[in-house]
Amino acid sequence: MKITTVILAAGKGTRMRSDLPKVLHGIAGRPLLRHVYDMSSQVADNSIHIVVGHGAEQVKQALADCRVNWIGQHQQWGTGHAVQQASPFIGADDTVLILYGDVPLLKLATVRQLLADVSPQTLALLTVTLADATGYGRIVRDVDGQVLKIVEEKDADATEKAICEVNTGIMAVSGGQLQTWLGQLTNQNAQQEYYLTDVIEMAVAAGVRIVTSQPDREEEVLGVNNRMQLAQLERFFQMRQAEELMAQGVTLRDPQRFDVRGTVVSLGQDIEIDVNVILEGAVSIGNRVKIGPNTQIKDCQIADDVEIFGCCVLEGAVIGQGSRIGPYARLRPETVLADNVHIGNFVELKKSSVAEASKINHLSYIGDTSVGSKVNIGAGTITCNYDGANKFKTVIGDGAFIGSDSQLVAPVTIGKNATIGAGSTITRDAPEGQLTLSRGKQFSVPGWQRPSKKES
Repeated sequence: MKITTVILAAGKGTRMRSDLPKVLHGIAGRPLLRHVYDMSSQVADNSIHIVVGHGAEQVKQALADCRVNWIGQHQQWGTGHAVQQASPFIGADDTVLILYGDVPLLKLATVRQLLADVSPQTLALLTVTLADATGYGRIVRDVDGQVLKIVEEKDADATEKAICEVNTGIMAVSGGQLQTWLGQLTNQNAQQEYYLTDVIEMAVAAGVRIVTSQPDREEEVLGVNNRMQLAQLERFFQMRQAEELMAQGVTLRDPQRFDVRGTVVSLGQDIEIDVNVILEGAVSIGNRVKIGPNTQIKDCQIADDVEIFGCCVLEGAVIGQGSRIGPYARLRPETVLADNVHIGNFVELKKSSVAEASKINHLSYIGDTSVGSKVNIGAGTITCNYDGANKFKTVIGDGAFIGSDSQLVAPVTIGKNATIGAGSTITRDAPEGQLTLSRGKQFSVPGWQRPSKKES
C-alpha cells in the first residue's frame, strides 16, 4: 500500500496571539508540526506533503531537515480547500492519510489502525467521544449505527449538537475517490468554507462505508488553538513520557513535575528521580542512579551508581561510575569524569577531563583542563584558561593537591604529587612532588587606626 500523507499546517493561529506560526509553537522543546512529522515518517512506504500558508518560510526553515513536499495554500478557505492544493500529488491508487499540524500527540498505533480500515469500499475515519463536544463537527449515524455525515457546529441543529461523538478530521481514504470528491466540494455553509468533512456524505452517497475507530485517549486528537491548550497538551505529553519511564522501572517522586524534552537513549534499573528534573537531548542513565530535585540534564551519559544532588545543570558531559555531583554544580560540554569523581557545590567544569577518584568539592572553575587521578582541588580554585583571545590548557598530574584560592594561569602543568600552597597564583610549571607557592609577604602595621567618619 502506497501512502500519501497530507499534513495541514497553513493556519495562522490568531488565538495564540503570536508572530510565530501556530504549528511552530513547541511541546517538549519541539514544534507541534515536528511531532506530527516524526510520527508520520514512521509509516512505511509513505510520502509526506505539508500544506503551508501563514509564515510558510518560517515553517519550512524550522523543518528544513525533513523529507517533505511543501505545498502552498495562499488563501485559507477551509480544510477541503487545503487538501485540494495537494490533489496534483495524489495518485489514484494511493491511500491518502490526512493529518493536522496542530494535533501533536497522535500515536503511530492509532494511525496504523486507521490505515488497516481503509479500502476501495471503505473510508477510515478517526472519531472521539467527548463529554463536552462544543466546537466540534458531530458524527451523525443512522438507526443501524452507520455514519451518514458530519455536521459542523455552526450548521448543527439542537438534536445534532447533543451528539457527543465528534470528528477529529483525521482520515484515510482512496486517492482516486478523494480526488473525485474534492472536485465536488462547495462553500455553501455558515462559514463559506470548503469543508473536508463533506467528503463523508459524498462517500456514503457513493456506497462507500465509513469505518470509524477511536484513540486510546482523547488527548491524542486534541488540537492547539491557544496558550492554555498548548500547556494542557504539554502536560499530557509529559505524563505519557513519565508513564513510559515508570513502566521501565524508574522511580519518579512526582510524575507531574518531571519533563523529557528529548530522548532517553538507555535506562538502567533502580533509577530514582526527584521533582522538577528536566531531561533534554539524548540522555543515557545507568543502574542505581539518583538525581536530585531541580536538575537539568542535557545530552549526557551517566554511568552506574552516580548520585546527582539538587539544582545541578549538566550538558554534554560523560559521568563515570560512582561519581557524585553537586549540589549546585554545572558541567558544561566536553566534560568527562572518570569513576568515583566528586564534584561539589558551586563548581563549574568546561571542556575538561577528571581522572578516577579526584575531588573538586567547593566553589571552583576548571576549564580546558586535564586533571589526573586522586587529585584534590581546594575551594576557590580557578584555571585561568582565556587571555581574551585564545584558550589555553592546564594539566594537573596524578595525586596533586591544589590549595584553596589558587589561580592556575594556563598554559601550565602541575606535576604528579605536587602541592600548590593556598592563595597562590601559578604562572609557571610546578615540579613533581614539591610544594610550590607564590604569596606576597605578610606584615602588620603597629599603631594603625581605622579611619572614622567625621561628625558634621
